[in-house]
Amino acid sequence: MHHRQVDIRFYKRSDGRYEVEGRLVDTKNHAFRRQLAEEDSPPGTKLHDITVTLVVDDALVVHDARAAMNTTPFTVCGGAADTLAPLKGLSIGSGWNKRVRELLGGRASCTHIVELLGPMATTAFQGLAPQRLERLNDPANEEGRRKRVDSCFAYAAEREVVARLWPHLHKPQ
Repeated sequence: MHHRQVDIRFYKRSDGRYEVEGRLVDTKNHAFRRQLAEEDSPPGTKLHDITVTLVVDDALVVHDARAAMNTTPFTVCGGAADTLAPLKGLSIGSGWNKRVRELLGGRASCTHIVELLGPMATTAFQGLAPQRLERLNDPANEEGRRKRVDSCFAYAAEREVVARLWPHLHKPQ
């Protein structure tokens, strides 16, 4: 009855920075009357079409944030495109989602923008995975390896990944 498409892509720019672009599109497969509308929207009509772009550096610090509210249920929703300035200077990492909700939650911005920013952060993180892994594998980066242990299910101290990558940090059950 409802189809939500979320597409997130990560790009390297010519200036050495990166862009992560997220797009959310909602449609319904049946006629639907929006609030304040005088007639039904036909099946397949976009209810939301929102694009958010973050410009980050290799440390995942946000240098620019912008949105395009291409299709929204209310005309006033377009104003949410101008609410992303508080993200500039933030680092994508631990606490990102909480900080985004503090800055942009509720009436401060658009719910769908806030929803997109979580998976956009993990996409940016994955986009820079080769650089992070290179730093992690640097023999001098023992602190980085210690921080990685127990950071997720796979990197749990008692699991095979840690045992194989860093036997000295492995803690069998």
